[in-house]
Amino acid sequence: MEKKQYSVEAIENGTVIDHIPAGKGLAILRQFKLLHYGNAVTVGFNLPSKNFGSKDIIKISGVQLDENAGNRLALFAPEATVNVIEDFKVVDKRHLTLPDEISEVFRCPNSNCASHGEPVKSRFYVKTHNGQTRLKCHYCEKTFSRDSVTEA
Repeated sequence: MEKKQYSVEAIENGTVIDHIPAGKGLAILRQFKLLHYGNAVTVGFNLPSKNFGSKDIIKISGVQLDENAGNRLALFAPEATVNVIEDFKVVDKRHLTLPDEISEVFRCPNSNCASHGEPVKSRFYVKTHNGQTRLKCHYCEKTFSRDSVTEA
């Protein structure tokens, strides 16, 4: 009988963000400030995946992402799953859904947008068109592909 060996260590309690597209793990660590909790964080990059070929994975001990954070995560990794771990077991597995609106996460690419010169928080409406995530700026009302919008 062949013994299965995992590339990333199991955690007792916390959150596992799995099925992150390869190369997106660092952006998620930064955006969600996962290192700021002071808890152990394990990250795997370019791990083998049956569905995607390769993937990133993040495990953070002692922290649980709420549903809002999970849905915000969908903007970075729509295929990802958020697994809540208790006593080394998955007690909740959440598939992500895109939020209708997102604030203070992205910067509007339109240099003429009021959000650049005024003390306002960025705000976008999230839409999906032909399988692509699109963000419409609340202020200038221009629509951008998710990939063309940078993190704030």
